[in-house]
Amino acid sequence: MAEPTVGVLAVQGDVREHLGALEAVGARAIRVRRPTEVEAIDALVIPGGESTVIDKLVRMFGLHEPLRARLAGGMPAYGSCAGMIMLADRVEDGRPDQQTLGGLDITVRRNAFGRQVDSFEDDLHIRELGPQPLRAVFIRAPWVEVVGPEVQVLARVETGPAAGRIVAVRQGTLLATSFHPEVTGDHRVHRYFVEMVGPARPD
Repeated sequence: MAEPTVGVLAVQGDVREHLGALEAVGARAIRVRRPTEVEAIDALVIPGGESTVIDKLVRMFGLHEPLRARLAGGMPAYGSCAGMIMLADRVEDGRPDQQTLGGLDITVRRNAFGRQVDSFEDDLHIRELGPQPLRAVFIRAPWVEVVGPEVQVLARVETGPAAGRIVAVRQGTLLATSFHPEVTGDHRVHRYFVEMVGPARPD
């Protein structure tokens, strides 16, 4: 099977880091900034950044409806940090005019862990990624407050005052994490996502 083409939404955020991680695990990674590029990809990564800015730029560039249509049609997608917010059906503490692409039956709380100075790291044990813990970096991160019945919880914070909070979920072909795996050099999350893409690609 040919390598999947995974687009990285390139309007704001850690675009370059995600491109590098995807290529390291065998995907063909391209930037997505125009509506015509949405049809050229097998899957999408929405990077971290500022969710309200990403939302505004997605609408400004005419990407909102094409992306919603592809997601509704079953295109796999992975969102990290702000990307998790963009994939969520419901957002707490968002701006009144904030929109998401949706698809994940979750409620997320924006900036749940606090401001930039409250950024932290934690070791997470994620069964789907193997026995070794994953070092997770949280930067002004959201957490998941409510999950729907079809949502699989992959990881929770394991230490500190936020222990037990949900920080990684999967629903079908959609994956989201509160943390930033693209900045650590550990590509297991990206490999897991690319493996998800394979079965979902049309013949």
